[in-house]
Amino acid sequence: MENITFGFAMCGSFCTFSKVIPEMKKIVEAGYRVLPIMSQTAYSTNTRFGQAEEIVRKVEDICGRPVIHTIVEAEPIGPKKMVDLMIVAPCTGNTLAKLANGITDTSVTMAVKSTLRIGRPVLLAPATNDALSASAQNIGRLLNVKNIYFTPMRQDDPERKPYSINADFEQILPTALSALEGKQRQPIYFL
Repeated sequence: MENITFGFAMCGSFCTFSKVIPEMKKIVEAGYRVLPIMSQTAYSTNTRFGQAEEIVRKVEDICGRPVIHTIVEAEPIGPKKMVDLMIVAPCTGNTLAKLANGITDTSVTMAVKSTLRIGRPVLLAPATNDALSASAQNIGRLLNVKNIYFTPMRQDDPERKPYSINADFEQILPTALSALEGKQRQPIYFL
């Protein structure tokens, strides 16, 4: 266990940070090392859900290391074999689209590309309001990509936001451990 390092990349679904950061802490408390990565948007944007500087400080305190937040910092993750598995939580619809189409223009997409290029697994934990509309095609495409796994997910508010899905963030660690064994945790979608 102490020899496993997870990359933990956060995108700008700010409303889910309060659910994702405790899961990062659980991973560290379970004895795993965590390399924190944030998109530039997640790293630098103040929102009604929190001040960027405060969130970055919290993540760095949990992980005990600085947040990677540039493409240049993220590029060596694969070649230097810095992680055993890359987690993207929350993974926004924007990032899903970029990954599905091979676009590498953020620290998070570079961290994923860098991990995949050496054949290591990537775990996506989506949080997007258009998962069952525009982003559905990107999720479908990524479900067919070798070494990409998904945290089980569900509609987060079927009445008011019928196309929105959030990962069950509490399943990040068990799903990551399954992915390390080459297995997709089931079911992927649930009620």
